[in-house]
This record gives sequence, C-alpha cells and structure tokens, in this order.
Amino acid sequence: MSEHKIELETGGTVWKVLVKQGDTVAEGQELFIMEVMKMEVPYTAPAAGVITALNIAEGDVLQEGQTAAVLESTT
Repeated sequence: MSEHKIELETGGTVWKVLVKQGDTVAEGQELFIMEVMKMEVPYTAPAAGVITALNIAEGDVLQEGQTAAVLESTT
C-alpha cells in the first residue's frame, strides 16, 4: 500500500466535494470539483483506495500546491 497526496494544480474555489474521509474509492473516481476561472476542474483518484484525510470543504478558496486529500491505495 502507498499514500497518494492529491495536491492542487492551480488555485481556485472548491465547488463540490463528492467523497468524505473514510470512503473507499475506485481509480479514476471523481473526488471533488474545483472552480477555476469560471471552469469546472475535476480531481480524480490516482489509484483505488481509502480517503484517509480530506482537507477541503465546499466553498473553500485554495492555493496551488495545497494538499486537498490523502488516499491510501489498496493495491
């Protein structure tokens, strides 16, 4: 098992959070959606696993490089 930090590629506002801490997710599953310059930017799971930390909430304004979530892969 390995840990994956989901870091933001650009700053923006958290528009929708689709998972919560403790959820089991599939590789490629959408985790949350950011609004960046009036565009929706989805973030997906890089591997199958469990969300061990969720550091965001809808409406949060975040900066590039922040860790939004941590996923512990099950493969």
